[in-house]
Amino acid sequence: MRATVIHAPHDIRVEEVPDPVVQRPTDVVVRVLRACICGSDLWAYKGESARKPGQRIGHEFLGVVEEAGSEVRAFAAGDLVVAPFVWSDGTCDYCAEGLMTSCPEGGFWGSVGSDGGQGEAVRVPFADATLVALPAAAASDERLLTALLSLSDVMGTGHHAAVGAGVRPGSTVAVVGDGAVGLCGVLAAKRLGADRIIAMGRHTSRTDIARTFGATDVVAARGEEAVAAVRELTGGRGAHSVIEAVGTEQSMSTALSIARDGGSIGYVGVPHGSAAGVDLHTMFGRNIALRGGVAPVRAYLPELLPDILNGTIDPSPVFDLTVSLDDVPTGYKAMDSRTALKVLIKP
Repeated sequence: MRATVIHAPHDIRVEEVPDPVVQRPTDVVVRVLRACICGSDLWAYKGESARKPGQRIGHEFLGVVEEAGSEVRAFAAGDLVVAPFVWSDGTCDYCAEGLMTSCPEGGFWGSVGSDGGQGEAVRVPFADATLVALPAAAASDERLLTALLSLSDVMGTGHHAAVGAGVRPGSTVAVVGDGAVGLCGVLAAKRLGADRIIAMGRHTSRTDIARTFGATDVVAARGEEAVAAVRELTGGRGAHSVIEAVGTEQSMSTALSIARDGGSIGYVGVPHGSAAGVDLHTMFGRNIALRGGVAPVRAYLPELLPDILNGTIDPSPVFDLTVSLDDVPTGYKAMDSRTALKVLIKP
């Protein structure tokens, strides 16, 4: 079969690889219907995150079960499913606590020795615990299928940030970052009842989506100018909740500066560069909480899935470019140059 592999920075290829097969009785093989490129994939593409030459890449996909192991009980051939970006066994303490990303038997798609999501098929370990069933009818609804793909990562990650930031009905929320995760953070904050949502971004095409998702204000600035703008919008106090969806020193420093005393920052931007933006003295003096990390999206799927199915939320607009599997390298270039927000892949 064909799958996306990375050989070096800026060297993404689609190559023939061995077909995935059931290796353990708890495995299934999923034929991929939709996949996508994540902002975190770009760190490997840029050479800022190490990868071995020829390593698979991609961690967001949904598809149809082609084969199931003898101990799989929840799924059978023909079932439409979505996969969170981490597989997990469903039996350990961490899984029971809803932190599937810390499962000792778990792992990330595209890690060494595993299949990546940007291919024609994927072997899924611990299928009963990892996968979530989707209505069969969704396979013929292009918009719905695209919206459901967001549950593999960005919608759940935006929700994780909103939960970490303590978003509640009537609160004021500021979102640092206008990528797909930040935009899903806006959608999550609206869903959780935020009264005012300040989206921070300088790309009109993206902040227009933010407004559609529920943003009441847009701050198109960075650094001290951005901090001053948010402070002015909030009467000098700052936001009750801040979603940090970038992961740089500047973005974290901005998040801390715009948080209200007693507020919370939910951080989900993959950290890169210095962590100097985390000023513990300031956090201590102003009683600011910091929560977040790798989003356990599998834990959020049962909560978010019904709202996508009934139309309460629709994250599909974050996908603004569609490519075939053969054109995945072009998709990486488009996201790297910021001419695309998030690339949808149709194998």
